[in-house]
Amino acid sequence: MRIEHVNLIVTDIDASIRFYQAAMPHWSVRASGEMDWYGRHRHWVHFGDDYHYLTLNDHGDGRDRLQLMHQVGVAHVGIEISSVDQLLERMEQAGYTPHQQGKGDERQNAYFLDPDGTEIEFVQYFSDQPDVRNR
Repeated sequence: MRIEHVNLIVTDIDASIRFYQAAMPHWSVRASGEMDWYGRHRHWVHFGDDYHYLTLNDHGDGRDRLQLMHQVGVAHVGIEISSVDQLLERMEQAGYTPHQQGKGDERQNAYFLDPDGTEIEFVQYFSDQPDVRNR
C-alpha cells in the first residue's frame, strides 16, 4: 500500500505549482480540467510524477489551519526526498524560507508553508532501517 495523491484546495494554482515545482523539479502537470464542486466552478490540475501527485483545486476560501493551534485537521504532509541540502538551495533561489529545520543522526528535515499555509515537511533519512528512521 502507498499514498498515491493528496488533494488540496488552493487559492492560486499557479502560485502553488511554483512552490511545489521549486521543491520537486522533476514533477510536472500530468492532467488538468474543470468541474463543478458543490455549486462552485473549479479548475484542477494533477501535479506530480508517474507514481505520486498533488491534486490542486482553485477557488479556495481563507487559509489553512494555523500550525500552532490545536484544531482538527492535517498538521502537515511529509515528503521524503534524497537531499534536504539541495532542496534548501532550490527553495532559497525560488524565494522560499523554511520556518523550521532539524538534523540528527537518523534524518534531516525542513518545514515550509506553501502559499496557502499548508505545512510541508521535507525529510531525508540517513538509514533504510525502520527502527533507526522512526527514532
